[in-house]
Amino acid sequence: MIYSTATVLVNPEGETTLTREQVWKGLKLKARDARLFLPPGLCTRCDVVEESATHFVREATIAGSGIREIITLEAQSKVTFFQATGPREGSIINELFEDEAGALQLKFYCYLGLRGKQPGGPEEQAEQAQFDSDKGYRSALLSTLKRTRELVAEGKL
Repeated sequence: MIYSTATVLVNPEGETTLTREQVWKGLKLKARDARLFLPPGLCTRCDVVEESATHFVREATIAGSGIREIITLEAQSKVTFFQATGPREGSIINELFEDEAGALQLKFYCYLGLRGKQPGGPEEQAEQAQFDSDKGYRSALLSTLKRTRELVAEGKL
C-alpha cells in the first residue's frame, strides 16, 4: 500500500495572496479538467462523463494511462478522487484548511495500491519514492497554486 502526504502554505511571503474561495475554484477546475493544471502533454484527455448531486465521474488519459475517477467535492475544503479504473486503486485527496496560526494550507494525501502488482513489491516501492520525492505531490501542490494565481490574474477565476 502506498501512503503519501504533503502540505504547503497557500500564501507564502512574496506570492500574490489567494483567498480560500479562489483556491477552491482552482481545485474544482482541476478536478474537472486536469489538462489546465498538469504539464503540457501529460494529460491528453480529461472529460466529465457523468454527474450527480453528490459526485461526478471523469475519464482521462494521464501519462499514457487511461483512468476513470469518481470525484466528490466537500465545499470549500476537500476534493477526493476515487480511482475506479487505471493503474492505481484507492483514493487521492486534496484538502484546504487553516493551521493553528490561521494560515491557509493545501494538503495532498493518498492511499493507493497498484492494480495487478504485488502489495509492497518493487513497483509500489518505486511509486512511493516518486510520490515522496521533490518531483512528487508537493511539487504538484505548488504548481496547482501557481496555475491558480495565473488564472486569477487573467480574470478566469
